[in-house]
Amino acid sequence: MNGALSTATIVAALLLAAWYLLRTALDRAPSRLDLIAAGVLGAFVAVLVVVAVAGLFDGSRPTDTGTFAGYLITTIGLVPTALILAKMEPTRWGNLILGIGCLVLPVLVLRLQQIASVTGA
Repeated sequence: MNGALSTATIVAALLLAAWYLLRTALDRAPSRLDLIAAGVLGAFVAVLVVVAVAGLFDGSRPTDTGTFAGYLITTIGLVPTALILAKMEPTRWGNLILGIGCLVLPVLVLRLQQIASVTGA
């Protein structure tokens, strides 16, 4: 997996998580800008997943491809799911949903890197 892209995704997710959680503490509902920022993060994640899938075909497959695929599916679906739920909840809790989603994303990306580093013989 691409280290720079993973790092950028993790940093962006953590910054957005801090922003969303601050807005939750201030009792603010998700604004249009908040939702657009989540969409941009989702685009970063989509690029990361495409790079990870392309890496499966370069000959260095992880030993546990099934687990890797499961994490890829979860990673690609996390931000859109949080975005939909936040749009459905037009109160401060919508920002909490986005914030928690952004806190879970770095864990998924780090786990993908960990699994990808263990390749089969």
